[in-house]
Amino acid sequence: RERSLEFLREFEYTAKIMPVENLEEEGLPKNPNLDLSQWKFYLSLEEHKNDKDVKKQLMDAIVENNMAPFYMETCEELGWTVDTALYSRMKKANEQEVKRLDDVLADAEANLGESEIKDALLAKAEYLCKIGDKDNSLTAFRKTFEKTVGMGNRLDVIFYQIRIGLFYMDHDLITRNIDKAKSLIEQGGDWDRRNRLKVYQGLYCMSIRDFKKAAQLFLDTVSTFTSYELMGYKEFVTYTVMISMIALDRPNLREKVIKGAEILEVLHGLPQLREYLFSLYDCHYASFFKLLAWVEQKIRVDRWLHLHYRYYVREMRILAYSQLLESYRSLTLQYMATAFGVTVEFVDQELSRFIAAGRLHCKIDKVGGIVETNRPDSKNWQYQETIKKGDLLLNRVQKLSRVINI
Repeated sequence: RERSLEFLREFEYTAKIMPVENLEEEGLPKNPNLDLSQWKFYLSLEEHKNDKDVKKQLMDAIVENNMAPFYMETCEELGWTVDTALYSRMKKANEQEVKRLDDVLADAEANLGESEIKDALLAKAEYLCKIGDKDNSLTAFRKTFEKTVGMGNRLDVIFYQIRIGLFYMDHDLITRNIDKAKSLIEQGGDWDRRNRLKVYQGLYCMSIRDFKKAAQLFLDTVSTFTSYELMGYKEFVTYTVMISMIALDRPNLREKVIKGAEILEVLHGLPQLREYLFSLYDCHYASFFKLLAWVEQKIRVDRWLHLHYRYYVREMRILAYSQLLESYRSLTLQYMATAFGVTVEFVDQELSRFIAAGRLHCKIDKVGGIVETNRPDSKNWQYQETIKKGDLLLNRVQKLSRVINI
């Protein structure tokens, strides 16, 4: 613990001298802007549906960009009353801009070359994407893709489609385009787009609870992150730390996160997240449980992790209990309650539930108030598993032989 704290103090001193480099200009355009989908999701939660500040942020963005299709969709999903005058004004502005872009495209097709036609198609696709016209923007991007020659430009068009998929959480659209991007990168994609795809893929894996793969992809791109069209760097590091804590074992967590220079540099400005990470690693379980409650509130309103917040909190509690129990053959319920900053009754109830589910390898002596660990013998477990699966196989073979004989 002392070594980890000493290393952290040394790095904090370095971080004060060397601030985080701002590479945001290297990202692609924030189109569609994923912040809007997060705000809309936040307002869809029952306890936050009347949040005036977030509603104002969302409406300001809609009005500023004349997002008539997205406005209508938002009103339907959130049960808002449609402002007919506002919608008509934005729709008219959309029609005028689309007509102008169609005229530019027609001129390019009549008088200019393939490159100018591609640029005109891309401009129209980007505008339709910006106003939230999902179907028409996807059609325009597919036409643009057909006209695009360079490998890098073709990948950028695919990234647009993945972002649209992420904006609407269209799983089919996301997976199809990620596979297409992988195929193109294997044919000769550049280093920047290869790393960018890892962030896109990691974000999607996180949203479908494939935390192990998400952690691997995020950690691969911590030092090369430029995907500011998806999120800021601090937000990216926050996801990386939280997902790594549930996905990595203790040695890998130390090597890739606790000692990760880029991560520690950002954690200097995120004190609660840093304490959450180090409280688990340094076995300060009472602090860890308090900060886990903070994390629960944070991910509960996050559109990527909302569906998994109960799972995440449960698994992190199991991880903390397992980490403590691994160090002892037996310990009292009172000691565990004190260590976690909770009551004996709470620990008793929690352990009973996790033991019954087969998640913790221990047993509780309620009379003596003692928890005894019974670590499973891996070879014996493998033997029992082999016998069990062998019996199932023999039964299936016998059933199949009877059918064949008939």
